[in-house]
Amino acid sequence: MGLHDVKDKLIAIVGAENYEDSKVSRLVYSYDATPDMQALPDAVLSPRNTKEVSEIVKLCNEHKIPIVPRGSGSNLCGGTCPIEGGIVLLFKHMNQILELDEENLTVTVQPGAITLDIINTVEAKGLFYPPDPSSMKISTIGGNINENSGGLRGLKYGVTRDYVLALEVVLPNGDIVRTGGKLAKDVAGYDLTRLYVGSEGTLGVITEATLKLVPKPETKKVMLAHYQDLEAAARTVSSIIAHKIIPATMEFLDQPTLKVVEDFAQIGLPTDVQAVLLIEQDGPPEVVARDMQKMAELCKAEQAVFVQVAETDAEAEALMTARRAALSACARLKPTTILEDATVPRSEIARMVRGINKIAEKYQLNICTFGHAGDGNLHPTVPTDARDHEEMERVEEAFAEIFELAIDLGGTITGEHGVGVMKAPYLEWKLGKEGIGVMKAIKQSLDPNNIMNPGKVFAKETRKRVVVSQ
Repeated sequence: MGLHDVKDKLIAIVGAENYEDSKVSRLVYSYDATPDMQALPDAVLSPRNTKEVSEIVKLCNEHKIPIVPRGSGSNLCGGTCPIEGGIVLLFKHMNQILELDEENLTVTVQPGAITLDIINTVEAKGLFYPPDPSSMKISTIGGNINENSGGLRGLKYGVTRDYVLALEVVLPNGDIVRTGGKLAKDVAGYDLTRLYVGSEGTLGVITEATLKLVPKPETKKVMLAHYQDLEAAARTVSSIIAHKIIPATMEFLDQPTLKVVEDFAQIGLPTDVQAVLLIEQDGPPEVVARDMQKMAELCKAEQAVFVQVAETDAEAEALMTARRAALSACARLKPTTILEDATVPRSEIARMVRGINKIAEKYQLNICTFGHAGDGNLHPTVPTDARDHEEMERVEEAFAEIFELAIDLGGTITGEHGVGVMKAPYLEWKLGKEGIGVMKAIKQSLDPNNIMNPGKVFAKETRKRVVVSQ
């Protein structure tokens, strides 16, 4: 029995207006932001509450119909592409901020709430939700939780995982569980909350989340340090941390990225230097002033050729907005843009960038590299054309070498984009067969019928690994 046989039952659950299976609606939800990947779902459902989600999941489990929970489709690893058909679950009705608890410093939200809306709501009360993925204007909190999204403020504040206190989850059999709570301490049993953060929709459907908040920083300042030497920029990152200063943001942009971003943003970014560090600090005014002065001195001591501090909030915001627009800027170069992420220890950033440049030269590709220097998370980005099959093969081989290099430098294959389909063949490189075995055991235990986002995380085959020379 397939979806056609249970269509009437699904419509009875969500209402005819919330069940779509037209060619147009199926096409709209057949892809996400991952280039060159598309697969049609059989239907698109928009549940109105947790009870309806539970009933949908229970019915799909009984008839072995795949389910793909989906936010805004900004996923970059194929994680929300319905590669085995089935149902795409949308959360346009479940998009509310349910409670802002100023006494316990928490906000409780539904999965369809837009990340920036949450940020703006809590900041209006003098509070702060730090995770800030570049897609935050459109991404949903459910998607952020499923991917354990990071962002520019990850160095100082951590990632989504560090702010999820409690979840309501519909299990693959339709049962509803609640994990965690508004607690600073809770060691009662396994940490199921953390299990679901970053699970990419493979273990259940998140229907509610309680997030930790912190006091909003009093002020912030931004500086831009220019370098003609990649090694010097990398040394600066380590030097600042070694001097016990943790900036809110410490971003790296290489020269190819600077050129495309400046062409896009037109804000006066330098294009005649090899790299820049974009550094933001926040906190009490006296602390910010002291840290900015010290960091400027450290940048100059490590051969920065010029250091500029944004004089106004508008100038600072323009710099940060330009950094967030790096992907959009690169996307103007070619019909297809492949943005990847790999993370290395911050002390290995220079070697990683050098290695990426060698790989780009080897495969005759233009690779723009930018990312979060403070936490070692870099985003090598290739403007290409999916219609050029020969070039796409070179792109794939180049990224395989980039992931290998990251592993060899003590890093990982993904820092914030997730595994999904794109990184699945490389996951064993990081976890080993034993680690994959543990994950499969958890998946099989919770989802024996493999209905939850099937085809993601676990690859049919692991790519052969060859150690890359550094």
